[in-house]
Amino acid sequence: MSVTICQSMGFVVSTLGIGGIIASTCMDQWSTQDLYNNPVTAVFNYQGLWRTCVRESSGFTECRGYFTILGLPGMFQAVRALMIVGIVLGILGLLVCIFALKCIRIGNMEDSAKANMTLTSGIMFIVAGLCAITGVSVFANMLVTKFWMSTANMYEGMQNIQNRYTFGSALFVGWVAGGLALVGGIMMCLACKGLVPEESRYKAVSYNASGRNISYRTGPIKVGSGYEPETKTRKGAGYEEAARSEDGRRSYPSKYDYV
Repeated sequence: MSVTICQSMGFVVSTLGIGGIIASTCMDQWSTQDLYNNPVTAVFNYQGLWRTCVRESSGFTECRGYFTILGLPGMFQAVRALMIVGIVLGILGLLVCIFALKCIRIGNMEDSAKANMTLTSGIMFIVAGLCAITGVSVFANMLVTKFWMSTANMYEGMQNIQNRYTFGSALFVGWVAGGLALVGGIMMCLACKGLVPEESRYKAVSYNASGRNISYRTGPIKVGSGYEPETKTRKGAGYEEAARSEDGRRSYPSKYDYV
């Protein structure tokens, strides 16, 4: 029962994590304009992995996609690749995990096969979560570097006031989703141990001779002809039956035997 609960909870948590990774990848608020020095503005800018958007004070929002691939920074493209790999691995892990659930019986699938599928899906969830966390962290590092460079240039008077970007909501969604996928994958790996059938192990018993040297003597074997007289004794009150003689006649006790 505990194995089924652990497997089911791992599936639910991993599903939430993969859904969060997909949502964060599609969101546009990966970086938002910092309004610390300019709280009142008519235009608010925010950027995502696939497009940049501008929202005016009137409520009108206009977005424009990145129409280039080679013109984007290499780290930016690496973040895209990590998020896509995490989504693909997560979806494949979900498909494998559905058939590996213990509460679902498909044909004559053995528990050992379900255990292997559970372990495979758990590893996929763990890798997907790590990809998402790594991608979001790399993007956050890029934002921090650009933010402090822009701040230093502004205070030195080298540039006029320019837009600085800070963390957007998509980053926090990605961190949480990656953590959920990672935890769900660990739970699936733990449930794999309970699904493995217990194999009975028989230990071989070896019979060893004693440490002492035991010598056995073999003597001549006496083979009978089968016609030897049989000796029978019958016990009674004051009576004993004598053995048969060689000629086959029975000898009876005399009267002197009772004295």
